Amino acid sequence: MSKRIIIDNDLLQVMLDRLCQQLIESHDDFSNTVILALQPRGVATGQRIHKKLEKATKKKINLGYLDATFFRDDFRRHDGPLRANATKVPFLIEGKRVILVDDVLYTGRTVRAAMDAMMAFGRPKDVELLVVIDRKYSRDVPIQPNYVGREVICLESEKVVVDISEVEDKKELIWLVKK
Repeated sequence: MSKRIIIDNDLLQVMLDRLCQQLIESHDDFSNTVILALQPRGVATGQRIHKKLEKATKKKINLGYLDATFFRDDFRRHDGPLRANATKVPFLIEGKRVILVDDVLYTGRTVRAAMDAMMAFGRPKDVELLVVIDRKYSRDVPIQPNYVGREVICLESEKVVVDISEVEDKKELIWLVKK
């Protein structure tokens, strides 16, 4: 297994800032918007985006964590039992604009499952998708992100790993890992 850096810390910070600016342009004061970070890998990204948005807008923005493990169409195909992550959505999403946040968009199956899982919390007005990395040409379902940090074209045998922390002062990178 080998890995190489495809996005360094400085560029990643610029990407996150740009994504936040795009959200502010689209959602203004966020009075009718909530953020749902997808468990497990989208949580750190969601927390970082949330923190930057609250700082820039000086408004309280609802943030929740959504686990779609048991809504996936392939969850019974694993050798062992799956362990679910915590779902924490302490607000209703009925009539709200929802921003789903994940680190990497690959086949789209997780996002499809997340949309099913989120319906337990109400019917949103609309749903948008923010991803740090969009793996192009790899979809199983027709899902496209509204906000993208960077598009990456890679082989199916490669994996993109986004190393974002909830803590801002940590060096953060995006890796391309060859299996």
